[in-house]
Amino acid sequence: MKSSFVLKPKQVGWVLGGLLAIILFLVIAHLGTGSKTQASLPVVEIAPVEQRDVPIYGEWIGTLTGQINADVRAQVSGYLFRRDYKEGSYVKRGQLLFEIDPRPFQAVLDQAKGQLAQAQAQQAQAEAQLATAEANQLKSQLDVEKYEPLAKADAVSKQDFDNASQTNFANKAQVQAAKAAIAAAKAQIQASHATVETASINLGFTRLASPIDGIVGISQAQVGDLVSASSGVLTTVSTVDPIRDYFTVGEQEYLTLQKRLSDSGKDAWKLKLILSDGTVYPHNGEFYFADRQVNQNTGAIQLAALFPNPGNLLRPGQYGKVRAMIRTEQNALLIPQAAVSEQQGSYLVAVVDKGNHVTMRPVRVGERIGTMWIIHDGLRPGDRVVVEGQQNLRSGMTVQTKPFIGNVE
Repeated sequence: MKSSFVLKPKQVGWVLGGLLAIILFLVIAHLGTGSKTQASLPVVEIAPVEQRDVPIYGEWIGTLTGQINADVRAQVSGYLFRRDYKEGSYVKRGQLLFEIDPRPFQAVLDQAKGQLAQAQAQQAQAEAQLATAEANQLKSQLDVEKYEPLAKADAVSKQDFDNASQTNFANKAQVQAAKAAIAAAKAQIQASHATVETASINLGFTRLASPIDGIVGISQAQVGDLVSASSGVLTTVSTVDPIRDYFTVGEQEYLTLQKRLSDSGKDAWKLKLILSDGTVYPHNGEFYFADRQVNQNTGAIQLAALFPNPGNLLRPGQYGKVRAMIRTEQNALLIPQAAVSEQQGSYLVAVVDKGNHVTMRPVRVGERIGTMWIIHDGLRPGDRVVVEGQQNLRSGMTVQTKPFIGNVE
């Protein structure tokens, strides 16, 4: 008996619907698997390797000091009478800073002037006596000359001649005595002049004035203190515009700097000053001098730079790093510092190829320039390096990438 199975139109629709449902399910399942696989890939931020000329700077720790630092000290002993300045203020040369009680020194000066006047009076008296003695001696000499031929001719008595001779002799002695008195008075006058000058100088030393224009420091003595030449520095005045910065560089760096200075000229070597808060001082400095020798123990040499200081913002004793360009690195390869990982003294960078596959490459690093790092070996221009998300990356891994948008200098 022959039989046949024929689907009805309604059953055909059910079969076709089921097949479509199965196919749709398989497609969705496949797409879901692909999406899940893509979502599981790590996401990293990448940056291209840059190539450009880069200026290389050196930085050295420096200490600021005044161009001139003048200590003010007492030269005579006495009680401090007054202080006539505001600490930390700007003073002019010759401006009074301290005064020691001048009265004892004024008394000594007055006494010395009195002694000088007395010696001058004694000289005047001795000169008057000399004039009288010379007149008497001249008269007695004439008498001797008159009586001498008469005595030989027995025209006058021998006694008269002897009296005239003795008088002349006595007058000569008076002349010599008057001259000696004048010489003694002159010596006394000279000594008195020296005493007056010394007393006048000591009186002047009671007024301690600023030897230079500059900023005056804190007083180390108070009014009423007994001060002397052994009391030490009473205060210091410093010239701070321009201000000097001492810094120390290695011998090789010094040779490099001097070569650049000789090749480019003084104006091309402008120095920057980095203050203790990290800010850059707005005025450029210039090289001032190098010490006469290299320290044999450290292999370093001390240099000095001058920086303009309008407004006296900078003060002696401040810390400030000196920065100077020492050379230009031609065609340097640069990547962000965050892209470099250090492992046991070696440096590694994660590089992503066009297929987003990771390769861990060792590199040889150079100087750091801002947020960038110069790479001497291991990378090529245009390579893409991982800056963020390189943790747990291994060579051969596939990653998702997006551009690094951090700060790049």
